[in-house]
Amino acid sequence: MKTSEDRLTAQMAFLMEADQLKSVTRATRLADGSRFENSAEHSWQLALFALTLSEHAPEGVDRAKVIAMLVLHDLVEIDAGDAPVFGTHDSAALARAEAQAADRIFGLLPADQAAQFRALWDEFEANETPEARFAKSLDRFVPPNLNIANGGGSWVDYDVDHATFERTIGAKIARGAPALWDWLAPRAKAMFQRLNKL
Repeated sequence: MKTSEDRLTAQMAFLMEADQLKSVTRATRLADGSRFENSAEHSWQLALFALTLSEHAPEGVDRAKVIAMLVLHDLVEIDAGDAPVFGTHDSAALARAEAQAADRIFGLLPADQAAQFRALWDEFEANETPEARFAKSLDRFVPPNLNIANGGGSWVDYDVDHATFERTIGAKIARGAPALWDWLAPRAKAMFQRLNKL
């Protein structure tokens, strides 16, 4: 960047672009079931969950890094859209679209911030560090809690049964946040029993 004004202009371009995340509708309803959430709300709620539940993360997890990952992780949906976890989509094509979106969106920033934010996004996607595993687990932990609160939500919409939920979601939560999975598992099972989906 040539000047501090140029730097601030680039940062503001990124922040105004990020505003579009408010327009990306997700497949999960609010806890009260009144409407579908958007991806910006989802990212905010995940950051709040991380702030609140970090004591349940595996020892040594950097809470601030987890929160940063969660604030950034879905910005790519501005271009690539939301892919519901129980929906059908081409995973390889989605990964390519999201990588291209990350190039474009983070590329709006000054080079040093672009590299820093992209590295956090890449780390989250790779799901190999303790922080990424905990962040990914939270990303999978929030929607089931909303589904329980609103009477089934996306589990009803996508005709999900308990075994599918445990296989696709439970294992991912347990990998990075076993304490959260231990708490959620019986509550989810009880909801699936009420839905006759065991």
